[in-house]
Amino acid sequence: MENSPLLNELGRRLRDARARAGLPVVELARASGISRRHIIEAEAGRANLTVTTLHALAEALSVRAGDLIDADGAYLRAGRIALLGLRGAGKSSVGRELALTLEVPFVELDQRVEELANMSLAEIFDLHGVAGFRRMEREALEAVLSKSGSLVLATGGSLVRAPETFERLRRTCHTVWLRARAEEHYKRVVAQGDVRPMRGHPEALTELKSLLAERESDYARCEMTVNTSDRSVAAVVLELTARFAAI
Repeated sequence: MENSPLLNELGRRLRDARARAGLPVVELARASGISRRHIIEAEAGRANLTVTTLHALAEALSVRAGDLIDADGAYLRAGRIALLGLRGAGKSSVGRELALTLEVPFVELDQRVEELANMSLAEIFDLHGVAGFRRMEREALEAVLSKSGSLVLATGGSLVRAPETFERLRRTCHTVWLRARAEEHYKRVVAQGDVRPMRGHPEALTELKSLLAERESDYARCEMTVNTSDRSVAAVVLELTARFAAI
């Protein structure tokens, strides 16, 4: 079973603090009164420390107990990458390649919504409306978060219009806006053979530009923005892996 992200982060901070203090495990055990084995387990992310144990270790390391825990919840985002953007941004193609590079699962949230509802997205909107879709989208996201550690998640283009779900995503994943020009979105969707948004809409590109402008401030709240216009999937993945390696 995969270690808890919280305990993994605690273990990392404990190892770093011990390295800064220049204390071997055996000396930290002697100074704190905590067994050597328990410290090793804690540093490996396998020990759920009590408050008194945490305090004893912090005191022996001359740090605050609060320095050893992640009160801001950044540990939740460790290893989780969520890709956002309008249709045609490259979320699926970039997401799959990025997941292969990082050797983590790739998940499409819209697909999980369809599996949850046992119907297509079109049927969900027809039968349950936007409110019903939003409820299922949030439920599907919670299911993914509860069962997954590290992963790359491709989200629906309109998720940013669901404030609570978007905030939940921002707290639990590194969020990346795959940004592209409206013309690029249009070209990619057509190239995929999906002309439904354009059929019977001579002003489709104009509408797409308007939609992109309308959501730009929401997408800009993502942790990162990566331009995908006129760039290969490999180039975008290379940039993403380099930027995440620096975090």
